[in-house]
Amino acid sequence: MVEQPLVLDQEKFATYPQQPHGGKLVDRVATGEARKQGLETAQSVPKIMVDLEAAITLELIATGVLSPNEGFMNEQEYLSCLETGRMTNGLPWPVPLSFAPIGERNSDVVKSLSVGEDVVLVDEDHKPIALLHLDDIFSYDRAHRAKHIFGTTDRKHPGVDAIYRRMGDTALAGKITLLNRPDWGPFEGMRMEPKETWQLFYEEQKYTSVAGFVTGANPMHRGHEYMQKNLLEEVDALLLLPLVEMAKREYTRHEFRMLAYRSVLDEYYPSDRTIMFPLRVTYVFAGPREAVLHALILKNLGCTHKIVGRDYAGVGDYYELYESQSIFDEFTPEELGIDIRFFNEVFYCVRCAQPTTLKTCAHDDSTRIYISGSGIRELLRHGFMPPEEIARPESGRIGIQGVQPKGLNDDGESVKPAGKLIQTMFPYYLTYKGIGGRRREKPLNPDDLTREDIEAIMLDIHENAGLIYKQTAEEYARTADINRVRQPAWVEKAHADVLKEQELVIRTLEEKVANASAEASDEFMYQDRHEAQNELDIAKKILTEAGEPITQDKTAHRVWNIAPYDLYY
Repeated sequence: MVEQPLVLDQEKFATYPQQPHGGKLVDRVATGEARKQGLETAQSVPKIMVDLEAAITLELIATGVLSPNEGFMNEQEYLSCLETGRMTNGLPWPVPLSFAPIGERNSDVVKSLSVGEDVVLVDEDHKPIALLHLDDIFSYDRAHRAKHIFGTTDRKHPGVDAIYRRMGDTALAGKITLLNRPDWGPFEGMRMEPKETWQLFYEEQKYTSVAGFVTGANPMHRGHEYMQKNLLEEVDALLLLPLVEMAKREYTRHEFRMLAYRSVLDEYYPSDRTIMFPLRVTYVFAGPREAVLHALILKNLGCTHKIVGRDYAGVGDYYELYESQSIFDEFTPEELGIDIRFFNEVFYCVRCAQPTTLKTCAHDDSTRIYISGSGIRELLRHGFMPPEEIARPESGRIGIQGVQPKGLNDDGESVKPAGKLIQTMFPYYLTYKGIGGRRREKPLNPDDLTREDIEAIMLDIHENAGLIYKQTAEEYARTADINRVRQPAWVEKAHADVLKEQELVIRTLEEKVANASAEASDEFMYQDRHEAQNELDIAKKILTEAGEPITQDKTAHRVWNIAPYDLYY
């Protein structure tokens, strides 16, 4: 018996806890006879060459990741999404899909095109990727796009720079038909598309809810883990989507990031409730609108929830820390159709002995190690494994192999100055002498800090971070444990010996006071009675401050019953 392929139509979607954005899962992938005819058409129509990033975007459209879009937007639709974050029918869509080819040869072809024509988009080897049926041709304003999507036209912003590098002056619009898919390289064996995720979630696993998490250029850290596991307490499964394109060379290479994620998932997550595969979104990079775009992508993959943390799509100083959360105020939950869960900044508090946030931690910066993905990457570039409090060792071990370019420059410096890194992740060091330690008389200036300070911090955290909660608990146990099993016998003996020795000091000084003269004949060699009495008073104070040793015998009185024991039940 041949199993029939799953048909994802409105009737089937009605049985699921989620729906595709716009109500229809787009499928523009040509197969069978349609693909054969498409390849024949491609031989006789004008050709435009596209790069890998454009080919990936074509695949996203064709497989339904960007539903309800079936191609590149016409001018009216494009401007509506660009300026309002919505399609002309009011449906939320934050990043307009456009195609404005660059290159002299492409420009000559574009000038010859007319609405109603077909054009084939080919890769650098002239292999046809997709057919584009033109329904609009319009002028493309790069500055206008940059300002609305990213809030700036500064070329130092990587998203803005990508617009100017990769987009021409004329945009072509129309539906596309995918003829050949781009190769996914090392991820070819783990690629998934929407029709597969819907089947996995709701037909095979019978989930009723799935939370999606999109992560970027850095290895997985415990801030990620905190948010994911909080939601895993509520939903059936987690879908982890690492972005594997548009990563600058300073980032951790995506093959190593995927391996780092995998190592953490395998060791610390339930295998039947976690799914991971790469997401190849290439045409937008950073900014609050990216958070909304990812929410709709996750919706099209079947997710019912999305996690949004602090500085979700931050880059440089262009955005406020929580701007990628506040942008969701522009849409109602009903029109987005996916449950957005926001999380405050996650840090590790050594006094709480766990990852936490400002909402749940009562302590100050003296006991906090802040978690920064870019900061962890900088530690890796310096050759340091991140503290286990903020990144699992499995993640750090693999991540350190994938930092490009390797190590530091000729001056021993990394992308981020040492002081900036310390100020971001280890602010305690500026004000306190150590993690959980005493306050400095004068705070340190971040501009004066060097790699040696990073080394000192790494040693401090390695040696002391785990001791703070442990030794605090031991002190509570010392004063409270009746059975004394947690108090080593040698510690009790040392405490008793201290008292015994101090009592000997007091007896000696009492004798000294009794024999001292009221006035000393030589103030440099002999003490008068008043000075000797001061010594005695201080010795007695030291004895009282040492306190009584807590022994098994001395805690016996803490247990009592008001009735015979056999009456308790």
